[in-house]
Parts: sequence; C-alpha cells; structure tokens
Amino acid sequence: MKITSLCTYLVAPRWCFLRVDTDEGITGWGEPVVEGRAHTVAAAVDELADHLVGKDPMRIEDHWQVLTKGGFYRGGPVLSSAVAGIDQALWDIAGKALGVPVWQLLGGNVRDRVRVYSWIGGDRPDEVAEAALDRKEQGFTAIKMNASAQLRPIDTPEAVRGIVDRVASVREAVGDRFDIAVDFHGRLSSAMARRVLPLLEPYLPFFVEEPLVPEMSDHLGEIVRCTGIPIATGERLYSRWDFKRVLQQGIAVAQPDLSHAGGISEVRRIAAMAEAYDVALAPHCPLGPIALAASLQVGFATPNLLIQEQSLGIHYNKGSDLLDYLVDRSVFRYEDGHVALPTGPGLGIEIDEKAVEAAARTGHRWRNPVWRRDDGSLAEW
Repeated sequence: MKITSLCTYLVAPRWCFLRVDTDEGITGWGEPVVEGRAHTVAAAVDELADHLVGKDPMRIEDHWQVLTKGGFYRGGPVLSSAVAGIDQALWDIAGKALGVPVWQLLGGNVRDRVRVYSWIGGDRPDEVAEAALDRKEQGFTAIKMNASAQLRPIDTPEAVRGIVDRVASVREAVGDRFDIAVDFHGRLSSAMARRVLPLLEPYLPFFVEEPLVPEMSDHLGEIVRCTGIPIATGERLYSRWDFKRVLQQGIAVAQPDLSHAGGISEVRRIAAMAEAYDVALAPHCPLGPIALAASLQVGFATPNLLIQEQSLGIHYNKGSDLLDYLVDRSVFRYEDGHVALPTGPGLGIEIDEKAVEAAARTGHRWRNPVWRRDDGSLAEW
C-alpha cells in the first residue's frame, strides 16, 4: 500500500481536516490545525507531503521521525500540528487496513468508557451558574469554565473577588457531586496566581488550567506550592521535551492536544512519561470530531487518563458543531457524562465527505479575539 495524496480542508467553525488517500482505496483522516493559523498549518502539511507520497502509510513511527527530525528546523506549534494531523490519519489507515480500532493497536483498552466534560463560559459571557446547571441536567458530571476576562498583572480586590464569586456560584448551583475545572488561559501573572488560587480552595476545583502562560513554565513550581488545587497545563506544549519541564514542576494534570502535540504517537509517549511523575492525562480538545476521535483512542488505552475534553456546544462553535461532519453521530453519544468504547476500525468515525467538501468551499478565517486592558495595553486572551 502506498500513499497517493494528502488534501486539507478548512471547515467552519475554525478547523482544518486532512484526508490521506492510498492506492488501495483506504482513506485516513486527521485534524492538523492551530486555531487562528489554519492556513499556515495547511501549507505545512502540503510541504510535508513531499516526504509521504509514494510511501507505505503503515510505517507510522518512521514517518513521525522523518517529519519531526528530518528537517534542520524543528518543533513549534505549526510543524507539530501538521505532523499531528498526518499522524492521526496514518493511524486511521492502519486500523482500517487491519480491521481494528486504533486503541487495539495501542495494546487494547484499559477501560470500558471515558468520562468527558463540557464547556461553559466564564469570561464573556460570565453567567455561569445557570449554564453549569444546564450541563448537569444534560447528564454531564463535570464542566470547565473560564474564570475571568482580561486582567492586570496585579489586579484590584474587586477583580479577584469577581473570580472567586464566579466559581462559588457554580459550586452552589451544581453541588459537591460534580467537578468544576477552572481555565485561566494564561491570564494570571505569578503574583496574581499566588493571590487568587488559595481563595478558590474552599470550592474544590477539579483542577486549575494554565494559570500562567507557557513561557513562564519555570514558575509553575511556586504556583503548585502555594495551593492544594491540582494544577493542569499543556495545550501549548508540543512534545515530550516541552512536558519534561512542567512535569518536574509538580503539575497534577498533563493536557497535550492530539492536534498540536505530534498526534497519537507523541501523546502516547507524553502520557507514559507523565505516569512516571504520578501525573494524570486529560487531553486538550476544544476542536472537531477527528481530534476527539483520536483523543479517545489514546484515552481508552492509557492507564493514567483522568477525563476528556470535548467541544459539543462550546461557544467557539459558531456556524458548525462537533457532530456536523459525521455520518454516524452516535459514536459520540454521551451517557452519564461518559462516552462508550468505540468499536469501528481506525479512529472509529466515518467522515461525511460531501459535508466537508461543501464547507471547505466557504472555508474560514477564524481569529482569536485581541483583548486590551483599560489603559490600552495588550492583555492575554
């Protein structure tokens, strides 16, 4: 079997899909994207295709090594995301060629279902208690929320209390048999993190995600030491070498993204390395159905999985949603806050190619908001 072509599709709301074709008629799908840089990643996939066309798709590890290390310049979000989508598609082909799910190729399932969480707002909009209660009534047992809009490096008591009150309102609404993860999107400075996080402790967050921007990862240790709340990070880390630094800082939850951190191959290795540090895996995935399918294949075969993010109904999904490009939407049916073991070959999903092609004719140019403080200076989004 030989790879014959790679084709990318930019589809709403902000995703990039990849189809890898072979001369035996087996097609693999991947999701290579950096949100807000989809065109750039698609161009990187096109360049990497020169190494793949005419090659055996089953040599997944060799392709991963060549694509990540065969060029003099390595790493970073664009290249790692391009490789991630290609890697997903090659695993999809391998599973389909052998007639088994990818989790079977990874050693078999270690669980029968995976817990998932749903998103609510928290920054804009900030009406979160009602949204959290709605997710609970839908059957979810955990949500993730943003805790603030833009912040100053050291903000006012009002801003601090606003964060605390927002989390408190959610806890009051959903009760104690429900988990609340709080995502700061790197909006806290080290000083603000040390001030805010201890005040959140009475509400027992599931974890606090990305309190600091990844450039400040060497300060995570002091944040870990200032609070009993589990610290999570990883959506903007792209390899096991990036994760090595934060694992040594004492984080509790590693959050590699299957569409950013080298795909199934690399996230599998990151998970194994995290296990050696007693760190749980919770793959980042506010993306599309292919990224979620790949994440679940890893999650079902990974002992230290904690929970899986999924984007159904997330506020970014304007114009299209998680299930819109699937032939059979039941593969992502959630019951009691869990998704069942996928049994289909490869990634376990069937992409609606006509819907993808139609959406790609319109495409998208999604960009994340640019936030500014009241003095006009740039703020973390």
